[in-house]
Parts: sequence; structure tokens; C-alpha cells
Amino acid sequence: MENFFDRLVKQREDSADLVDCMKLTVQKLQEVQGTSARKPGIILGKIQSGKTRAFIGTIALAFDRGYDIAIVLTKGTKALAEQTQARLLEDFREFVGNNEMQIFDIFDMPRNLVAWELRQKIVLVAKKQRHNLDRVFKALVETYPELQHRKILIIDDEADYASINFRKDKESGVIEQGKIATMVDRLRSLVERSDFLQVTATPYSLYLQPDDSLPDSGYAFLPKRPAFTVLLPTYKDYIGGDFYFDDNISSKDVGYFVFEEIPIEERDALKKSDGRRFALHEVLSTKAIRMLRKAVMNFIVGACIRQQQQSVLSKPEEHYSFIIHTESAKASHAWQAEVVNHLIADFKRIAHERSDEFYKIITEAYLDLEPSIISAKLQLPTKEEVITKVSQAVEEERIMSTTVNSEIEVKQLLDERGQLKLRTPLNIFIGGQILDRGITVANLIGFYYGRSPQRFQQDTVLQHSRMYGARPLADLAVTRFYTTQNIYDVMKRIHEFDSALRVAFESGAHDKGVYFLRKDERNQIAPCSPNKILLSSITTLRPFKRLVPYGFQTIAPSYLDRPIAKIDDFVKSSISLNEVGPIQITLENALQLLDIIASTIEFEEDYIFDWHSIRATLEYLTKNISSGESVRKVFLLVRRDRDNNRLREGDNRYFDSPDTAHIEGKIAREFAIEAPMLMLFRQNGNIEKGWRGHPFWWPVIVVPSNTKVSIFSDKVAK
Repeated sequence: MENFFDRLVKQREDSADLVDCMKLTVQKLQEVQGTSARKPGIILGKIQSGKTRAFIGTIALAFDRGYDIAIVLTKGTKALAEQTQARLLEDFREFVGNNEMQIFDIFDMPRNLVAWELRQKIVLVAKKQRHNLDRVFKALVETYPELQHRKILIIDDEADYASINFRKDKESGVIEQGKIATMVDRLRSLVERSDFLQVTATPYSLYLQPDDSLPDSGYAFLPKRPAFTVLLPTYKDYIGGDFYFDDNISSKDVGYFVFEEIPIEERDALKKSDGRRFALHEVLSTKAIRMLRKAVMNFIVGACIRQQQQSVLSKPEEHYSFIIHTESAKASHAWQAEVVNHLIADFKRIAHERSDEFYKIITEAYLDLEPSIISAKLQLPTKEEVITKVSQAVEEERIMSTTVNSEIEVKQLLDERGQLKLRTPLNIFIGGQILDRGITVANLIGFYYGRSPQRFQQDTVLQHSRMYGARPLADLAVTRFYTTQNIYDVMKRIHEFDSALRVAFESGAHDKGVYFLRKDERNQIAPCSPNKILLSSITTLRPFKRLVPYGFQTIAPSYLDRPIAKIDDFVKSSISLNEVGPIQITLENALQLLDIIASTIEFEEDYIFDWHSIRATLEYLTKNISSGESVRKVFLLVRRDRDNNRLREGDNRYFDSPDTAHIEGKIAREFAIEAPMLMLFRQNGNIEKGWRGHPFWWPVIVVPSNTKVSIFSDKVAK
């Protein structure tokens, strides 16, 4: 027995939880016979939660337990394959040096290995791409046919929908496996003994495997089960989507300050050079790129604050990174690089001039970052100290921008660990798809993102959130995420979707199915195969979730009198002024109230509240009631004389909580068990609060506690 595992665990100082996870994975591989692309073993982790570390340890233990070869399939870029190979070489350095193990990219595997080398353990890294897998076939069948008789572990890294892709033949209508899954099955057929393990952070992929039909009754979609699933534990410092997207984030939380909105016009201005929008000599003054200018200076100031904090503690100053990722076109990257380089050059110029403009820009960034640093209870350097540090950074050219938009360039930019190399104290990376394919970027404290949500898919959207993983609180306190409101909302919905599936999976509720719903052609709620759901339009329903519109203004006051009076009359006839608890009303009345409210407000650009989906959701929630007087009923809770602001205090983001968790939220948890609750808050609408000086009604819908995890989409992917 080679004892690779014990030596590796000791070398890496793995936690007891991770050791148990890896041991359980190999135990399951040995107990379960015939794992395959259709019925894989699964390691289910979270984004940037140490999945690579886990499968490398699994390989080591598998080698101890009789496996001879590991084939690691990576997503289809050279950079990711190289990053994976670099990580394998780093962790297995001792074993490779002792001639116990060979590690190859399949394109670099020699054709003249001798028997002594072939008797060692072998790890092959191949992209999930046809030519790479063809080379694997050739190595096992033609070049080294003796390897077919070895026990092989195939690992699908970053498994997602592509890994289990299925497509329907246009002529026959028969659903067939996609090319990659078919080639994996072919690979398994060529060898005597093999097992298949998927490593994923997106449980969504588990629900995308097709069936001939949906259940005849009910809405549940029962996924084909993997052979086994092992849950990867998260480490102590792990930061995931809850930090950025949780509904309950308040101004006491560091995550409250992370998101900053980019106007759509600014994103468009950065697509290509257009003198009608702005010219390069205007980068310091034009409103067209106000948020980009703020983002770059926030990054510089944030990094300088972190470096000063480290210096005070007599620690070495870290290097920091910032990503700009809005377009896939190389021409856009070139234009953005020009803009950023002009910004940096102008910062240097006005710093050298000691101009008031320079100090003003730094002060604005300092004040923007101050609340989150205070919220984190961290030491904040004085403004004067920060100004001195920032001046040094720009005048001494400690800032570098790099365009990353081809695999050749990425290869040149990787360090020995396979991460993007941070060559200077402050690094700005500008690029497209290459940056979202899992390439590790260390010390990331700024992300300027603008990819179109129409092209979002769940696995890539979550990977785009490059700020997941091991993140010190001090870094989070100066971290900012810049994107459009629409994209932020889509990412939040997909995070909710992922979280709901994960909870169902971890609790075992997935065995009862996850509910995928849509409106059919007759405007009726119908079950829907998961791979038909358009992810950018989903609503995830889970117990006590709130559905609330925000980012709106009331229509002109002269048009408000009649609709508001209709709601006032209904409320007055249904609920006495002294009544504080909820009453039950019919679904039809609830929908009428929502229709009236929808006519009284208009949303700002990039803010959406899909009233059609909300109506359908409410219909579904009331139809889901099993029996009794609550069938097709909705609880109505009314609160009058409210005076909420339109914008949140301290920033320009829209207020989104007319209800309070400790009062109305407590009532909802008491009553919304079988039936949903509609809360109506009559706002005074005062001008000084940002409204138009006329009362209006603000609705909140609360999902009942008995709701099963449900995914609703008003749109179906073509």
C-alpha cells in the first residue's frame, strides 16, 4: 500500500471534516457498482469551497485502494486544464519526485513511456472537448493498450448541465445523450474497470436529466438519482451567496454595502468608442462612466486601506485585484483598457499636481468605504494617511491593468499555482469569458460586471460570482460589486434557486421531487420539465419567502385618487380600524387588489416586478391548499399611516422593506401556514420622503410555511 492519502493529508493539514468527506467518497465508490455518466457518484460542494482539494485527496485515497489511473475532465479551456494540472503537481509534488506518480495533460502525454513508468500511478488531465477525449481513447487503446486493464477513476470537475447534456433528434424526436456524456460512456466501455465521479457546486444539474414524461398528477418532477452523493463541508472562512444576496441583510451587515448599481447607459458606453457618449480626454469628468471612475478609485483606496492595516500589524502588504467583465468581444476589451489606462494616467497627473480634484475623488471613495469598515468593527486609517498612500500608489505606478481575452494570454499570466499572477500591488484585469471559467483570482476586492442576463445559465452565473470562497472580513469590508440592477436581481434569483435546491437536497426532501412550474398556452399552471425553465425569469418559492416590489415611483397624483379610493373602500368594508390581525379574503379579491396597485406605480429603468408571474404564483399557492376553509383564500394584513422613504438612508438604493421582520414577519409566521399572506401598507407618500405627495398602497406577499420547494417561470426557454 502506497499510503498516498495519509501523507497528502498530513502535508496539506486537511481538516477532520474534509478527511471524512474524502474517505466516504472512496468508500461509496467501492460499495456502489457501476457508476456512470447517467448514474454518477457526486461530490456536492459550494462555489470556491475547496472542491479541487477534495477530489485530489479522493484520487490519493483511491490510489491507495486499488485504482491505478485517474482521468480528470475539466471545463473546455486550456487555462483551466493548466490550472488543474498545476494544482495536481503542487499537491502531488512529493509523489512525482519519488517516481511514484506521473501527471500529464493529455496533449503532452509522451508516446514512448516505458513499462517502469507505466507501473506508476497515472493522472491524466483532459478538457471536456472532443479532440481531448479522442486523445484519451487513443492513449488507452492504441498507444498503451495495457492501461485498459487497470482500474480507472474518471472525475468530471465542475460538472454542470453540459456534463449530462441531452438533446432531441429533430427527425425521430428521440432524446439522446449529448456528445460529452456519450464519449464518457464510450471511454468507460473501453476499459475493464472504471468508476465515474462528478464534482459540482450546482445541484441544478442533478435535476436536468430528462424523463419520457412528467407525472400524470401533481407538479413534482422526480429527478433521476445519482448513485450516491457526498456533501463537501465548508471551511470556517467560507463566504458564499448568502453574504451578498440574503434577503435579511441590513445596514449592520458588511454585505449590505457591497452592491453598487451601474446605469445601463454606462454599460453601453463601454462597449465601443463613441464620441457622442464621451471622449478619452473626458474620463475624469464625464457622467457617462461615473460608476467606472468610482469603481477604479474605490479599488485603489480599498487596497491602500488594507495595506495600511497590514503595515500597522507588521504584516507584509498583500497585492489586490479588480475585474472588469462586461463583454465577450475583444474590441470592447481594447476600448475598456484604453479608458482604464487613461483614468490611471489622469489620476497620476492630478496627484502630481496636488490638485483639489484628486483629493476630492479620494475623499469620495474613502467615505463610500467607511460604513462597511465600521460595520466590520475594523480599524480605519485616517483620511490623510489614505491620501498619502494612494498618491504613492498612482505616482509610483503600483497599478497595472491587463487585458485577458485569449487562452494564450491567460497561460502567460498564470503563476506557479495556476492562478492569475498579481504582478503589482494593485491589478486590474479586463476581459471576457476566460475570466469566468473558474480561473482563480486572489485577493479580489472589486468586480465590475455587465454580462447580459438573457444568456445566463445557472452554473456560469454562480461561477461569475468570483468573490465566493475564503475571504477575510477585512477584505470584504472594502469589497464592492458593480453591476446593473437587472443583472443583480437575476443573480439573486439564481442564488435563491440554488439555495432552495441545496436545502432540499441536504435535507433529503429531494426524494419527494422538486416542483417545476410554468404557465401553459391556456394560461394555466402546468408542470414543466426543468430544462425548459428560462433561468433569468424564475421565482423560487420556499416557506416564508417575501415577494415585494421596489425601485418604483407612483404615477402622477392626479391619476391616483380613484384607484387608491377603490382599495380604501375595500379595506374599510372588510377590516375595522381597530383590527390588528389578518383576515381571510378570496383569491379573486386578492388578485383584484394587486391589479389595482399595479396600475398606480411605475418602475424605474432596470427594475422589474413581474405582476403576471406574481398572479400565477398566488394562484398556485392557493391551489396547493389541501382542504378546509382556506382553499383559494389569502390572508390579508393591513397597516395604515406608513411613512417609508423611497431611497435607503445613506445611499441611493431603493428601499425594499415596508414590512418589519419582528412585527409583520412574526404575524406572517403565525398565520401563513397553509394559505399565503398579502400585506398592504398604506403609505403617506410624502414628497420629503421621495414620493409624489399622494398616499398609495405598497404590497408584500408571503409564501406559506407548508409550501414545498417550487421553481416557477413565466417564460420557457426556446
